[in-house]
Amino acid sequence: MNMQTKPPRTAAEQAIVDSFAQMLGDLPGDAQVTTARDELLHGIAENGLPTRRIESWHYTDLRNLLRDVPAPGPRAAVEVAPLVPGSLVLPVVQGQSADKAAPEGMDLMPFMDLLVSGEAARMLTPRGGDDLIGRLNGAFVGDGYSLKLSAGTSLEGIVELQSVQAGGQAHNRFLATFEAGSKAMVVDRHLGDDAHAGLSSSASTLELADGAEVTWVIVQQHGSADQYLGQLNARLGADAKLRIFVINAGGKLVRQELHVDVRGEGAHLDLRTVNLLAGESHTDVTLTLGHRVPHTTSSEIVRNVVLDKARGVFQGQICVAQEAQKTDAQMACNTLLLSDEGEFAAKPELEIFADDVVCAHGATVIDLDEDHLFYLMARGISEKSARSLLVNGFVDELIGEIENEKLVEVLETLVEQWLADHA
Repeated sequence: MNMQTKPPRTAAEQAIVDSFAQMLGDLPGDAQVTTARDELLHGIAENGLPTRRIESWHYTDLRNLLRDVPAPGPRAAVEVAPLVPGSLVLPVVQGQSADKAAPEGMDLMPFMDLLVSGEAARMLTPRGGDDLIGRLNGAFVGDGYSLKLSAGTSLEGIVELQSVQAGGQAHNRFLATFEAGSKAMVVDRHLGDDAHAGLSSSASTLELADGAEVTWVIVQQHGSADQYLGQLNARLGADAKLRIFVINAGGKLVRQELHVDVRGEGAHLDLRTVNLLAGESHTDVTLTLGHRVPHTTSSEIVRNVVLDKARGVFQGQICVAQEAQKTDAQMACNTLLLSDEGEFAAKPELEIFADDVVCAHGATVIDLDEDHLFYLMARGISEKSARSLLVNGFVDELIGEIENEKLVEVLETLVEQWLADHA
C-alpha cells in the first residue's frame, strides 16, 4: 500500500505556530473571534505554507521562499509624516492604531473594537483553500481601522492609512465602506526599515455602493529584509468606479493580492501597478477580477522594472460570467528587464463565458531602446542619467493618471530616488 506522509514543518511553519501560542493571550477578541483564530491557524498548521504545486502560488513557492519568521516582540517604530502634507493620517504603528477624530461624513473606529465585540468573527474566513494570506492575517490580526463614508459625502483631502513597522511582526486589517455617491482618495502606505527584519500582513476589504468613486493607492516601501503579504478584496455596485494604484518599491519577499468583484451594471475598475525590483527581492502581484453582470468595464496595466537578481511575478485572471454581456476588459503587462540575472513571469488569463464582449490581454519583456539611449547620450547626458530618464518615462505615465498633482509629484520623486539608489 502506497501511503503518503505529510512533510515535516519547515522552520518558518513552526515559527508561525509558536508565534501564535506566544501571542494568543494578547490578541483581542471574544470567544467567537478566538475560535475563528484557532481554526485559521489550524489550517496553516495542517496544510503548511503553499508550494508551487498550488496553481495560484506556482511562481511564489512560499514554503521555499519564507525561510524564517521573526519573533513577535515590539520595536520602536514611530508615526511618520504623510506623503502629502495635510492628509488625514490613520496610523497603525507596530500593529497598534491611534485614536483619531474623523472628518464630517465619516464613521471611524479601530478594528480592534470589532475584534473585542466579536463583530469581526464573521470576517475572519479565508477566501478558499489556497488563501494563506487570509488565514495568516485572520489568525494574527490585532488592529487596523474600520471606516464608513456616508452617502453623498465627498472628501476633499487624502486619507492615509499608515502601517509602520520596525522588525518583528505586524498584522493589520482595514474595512472601508463607501456608501452611494460618496467619493474619496485613500493612500494605503506600508513602511519598514533596513535595520530589522519583519513579517507583516495586511488585509483590506472595500465595499463600493452604487455610484461611489474611490481611488485607492497602495505604496509599499518595506525594508530590504522584510516580508510583506497583502490582500485587497473589493466589491463594486452599479455605476461605481474604483481606481487602484500599486507602487512596490521595497521588501525582500512581497505578495500583493487584489480580488475585485464587479457586481453592479455600469461599474468600472482601473488598475495601475508599478513594480520596482532590485537586489535579490521577489515580488508577486496577483489579480482576480470577476465581471458578473452586463455593461461593465475594466482596464489593467502593469509596468515592471527589474534589476540585479530580482524576480517578479504578475498573475492576472479575468473571469467574465455568462450573464456579463457587453463587458470590456483590457489587460497589459510590460516589463523592462535590465539585468541578465533578473526574471519576470507574466501569466495573464481570460475566462469568458459570454459571447458579446471585448476582452484582450498582452505581455511584453524588453530592454531599453539603444537608439533612445544614443539620442540622449549624444546630447551630453551620461549613460546612467539617460537610462534613468527612460525608466522614469516608462513608469511615470501610469503615475501621472492619479488625479492629485501633489501626490503625483511625491510618487515621481519616490521613483527617482529608488532609481538613484539602485540603478
